[in-house]
Amino acid sequence: MLQSRALVIALILLLSTTLPEVQSKSIFDKDRRDLLAIPEAVASYFYEAVNKVYPKVSQFFLDTVQSPTVIAARQRFAKEASKVSIMFEQLIEKIKNLWYTRVLGY
Repeated sequence: MLQSRALVIALILLLSTTLPEVQSKSIFDKDRRDLLAIPEAVASYFYEAVNKVYPKVSQFFLDTVQSPTVIAARQRFAKEASKVSIMFEQLIEKIKNLWYTRVLGY
């Protein structure tokens, strides 16, 4: 039973952090919340699909997602995603600056 719960949690976390092509946008868009909306949307679609077939399993998923461990992991992911997004924006600005000064000679 414990192994199946661990497997379900791992599956939820995996599905909620992958599939970035769900709502793909340009990498130059500066809205950081989009990075966090994609995993939420995938998890929501997954929950709705499971709920149609197995309501008891979907309730277990809901209880698992609302557990303190998963909430802490989601908060940590949000914090780190925000940091990475800021660093990525800074990198893009440096690349643009390098392009304009070195390559184009502005």
